[in-house]
Formats: sequence, C-alpha cells, structure tokens
Amino acid sequence: MPTLSCAMCTVTFLPLSGSSFILTSNRDESQYRKIALPPAKYLVYGTGVYFPKDMDANGTWIAAAGTKFTLCLLNGAFAPHERHPPYRLSRGLMLLDFFKYNNVHDFLSLYDFEGIEPFTLLVFGQSLRTSIHEIRWNGKKIHSELRDSSMPLIWSSAQLYPENVIRQREEWFDAWLKANKEFTMEKIILFHKTGGTGNSNTDLLMNRDGKVFTVSITSVMRNGNEGSMRYEDMISKNGAIEIKMN
Repeated sequence: MPTLSCAMCTVTFLPLSGSSFILTSNRDESQYRKIALPPAKYLVYGTGVYFPKDMDANGTWIAAAGTKFTLCLLNGAFAPHERHPPYRLSRGLMLLDFFKYNNVHDFLSLYDFEGIEPFTLLVFGQSLRTSIHEIRWNGKKIHSELRDSSMPLIWSSAQLYPENVIRQREEWFDAWLKANKEFTMEKIILFHKTGGTGNSNTDLLMNRDGKVFTVSITSVMRNGNEGSMRYEDMISKNGAIEIKMN
C-alpha cells in the first residue's frame, strides 16, 4: 500500500458583515485513507475545539474554537514537493497543537516544525479585523503573511495543482463572486460541488481515476463567539451534518 498523504485541496473564504465569515474546504484524499469522523467537540489543551477527525492520524484539516481561532490546512507550501516519509508528525496533529498557544506569534516562534511535511496553514482570528494569517512551511523555513480579511479569497493545494490551474480556479471563483452578491453557506457549498469546466482532474469536486478524489466538504460559519459547522461525506452520500458551535 502506498504511503498516505492528506491532500486538503480547495479552500474559500467569504467575509460577511462585521467580523462574520464563511470558510469552506474540500478535502481530497487517497483511496487508501480511512473515512473521517464527522465534526464533534473535543477538549484540546483545555480549549473546546470543533473538528472532523482524520482516523489515520487522529488530527484534522479544519478546526474552530468557540472563542478563539478557526484554522484550515492545505497540502504543500509554494510548489509541489517530493515526499520523504516517514515524517515526525502529522500535519493534522500540528494544526491541533496550535491550541497550545495564546496567539499566532507564540506558535510561530516556539513550535518545532522540523520533520513535518510541507503545508499551508490558514489562521482566522475571532475578530477578522486582525487579518488572516497565511503560514507556509516548505520543509526548511516557515513563512508568514497577512491576507486582507475584507476580501473573498480562494486557495488550492500547491501539491495537487500547478500554477496555471490555481490561476484558473481563481477565475472560476471570480466569476462566481460576480454572479452571487449575497453570500450564504448553501451557495458556496454548491460552488465547491460544481465549480470547474467538467474536467474531473481540476474541478473543485475532483476525481483522478478513483485514486485521489474529494471525500468531504466542510463549511464553517462564524459570528463572534457563535457559529456552525456543516459537514458532508461525499463517499457515503448520507447527506450533510450540521452542528452548532459556541
């Protein structure tokens, strides 16, 4: 069996009024990876955190703490990388380790990233007026950039998609934004299911010969200390599960 690698492919961010927002993630995975558990509330370093759980490493790719941060993970940093397993620590566990710290600065300065596969970690604060932290680890050096939280944004996995396809996906998102002036969870989830040109290798709902494909869609709506997380398993097709967060 090949070495498992969590793909974590496509993420969109939509700002709403005030500090509210919608964050949506398509999880694309190897056919060999176990089915994840739907979202639940877990105690992580003394903080109540909501997330779907990856059953291979017990980590996650998206998580929200009721009164603190919302985080989302993608595979790769700036460009495709060669994998050199075994890695010291799963990226999904690294994401949960973030909740050891009080803020992004402490996480970046104190955490040991050595031996972790390259990733992009997006950190959204309780108040989006503090901007979005985009953290990239290329296997050797950590990079951190602030992104404008007043603008809709889309990210695609650097490991799965070349630059020209990433740009193409940004164009699909721009076209969706022009056609949708009112942002809702239902509308953006539909985009995550239908965005593309009918090419299953590059569409948002992707399938590469049944070897790597979209296994779930998770959407988080945050409004201050409250919010909800909606999760849909695309394999079982049992419909969506939505839980309230507080």
